[in-house]
Amino acid sequence: MTYPVHGAGLGLRRGDLMNSLEEQTPVQIAFMEVAPENWISLGGRLGKRFRAFTERYPFICHGLSLNIGGPAPLDEIFLQHLKQFLATHQIRAYSEHLSYCADDGHLYDLMPIPFTEEAVHYVAARIRRTQDILEQRIAIENVSYYAAPAQEMAEIDFIKAVLDEADCDLLLDVNNIYVNSINHRYDAQAFLKALPGERIAYGHIAGHYNEAQDLIVDTHGANVIESVWHLLDIAYDTFGVFPTLLERDFNIPPLAALLSEVEMISKKQAPLQPREQIAHVQRAAIGT
Repeated sequence: MTYPVHGAGLGLRRGDLMNSLEEQTPVQIAFMEVAPENWISLGGRLGKRFRAFTERYPFICHGLSLNIGGPAPLDEIFLQHLKQFLATHQIRAYSEHLSYCADDGHLYDLMPIPFTEEAVHYVAARIRRTQDILEQRIAIENVSYYAAPAQEMAEIDFIKAVLDEADCDLLLDVNNIYVNSINHRYDAQAFLKALPGERIAYGHIAGHYNEAQDLIVDTHGANVIESVWHLLDIAYDTFGVFPTLLERDFNIPPLAALLSEVEMISKKQAPLQPREQIAHVQRAAIGT
């Protein structure tokens, strides 16, 4: 796997975080990520501010509204605008959620796709069409979910089947695995190790909220807990180091606190060389 970016990243959010990042260029941040829907139609001063960031950092886009598993027709007009946006800002990769979020109107949430063979074929076809329009591979994220309607197959089998039939990449969200393992009572490490590591494009790590002892809500509004950090260690041990981004959408602390978590990602990556870096060193050693 050749990764689109490297190292540890941070999601760019408007407000105090954006203001702070304009005043400095933290060495901890190797790449950034945005939801394209929040920036795609912006011009003027805010558009210029965003362009300044994409000229300073490698960027990835993580979509919110493509509705890849929804019943409504795929929004191909949006995809054409997205294609232009990705090219304008030289975005390194585009990812979306393995879920749906609209049905005759936006639902403002990520809804679970039924884990069925029919859904595999349906979603995979929409991913292939998206890749055809964008003329590039996309990554699909394993999502957190709180109900499993019409479940005919295990979550891990559903994800693997979609990735295989669509021939797309995986955005590996470590926190989502942990959240789902608590809410749906399965072994997080076994689930993680069953994923196709060769399809990982990059990863996410985030915090969550404990609603109850057996119910966790994926909020991206708290610090990453030790159990999730440990799961990231296992992911690196299993698949090698892959680029990983810290998600923080709510209760955003001062920049220094965010950078400490971004730096934690880097510290966990440091002892392990990415596979393509090892290959580069080996090629250099034999003069090829």
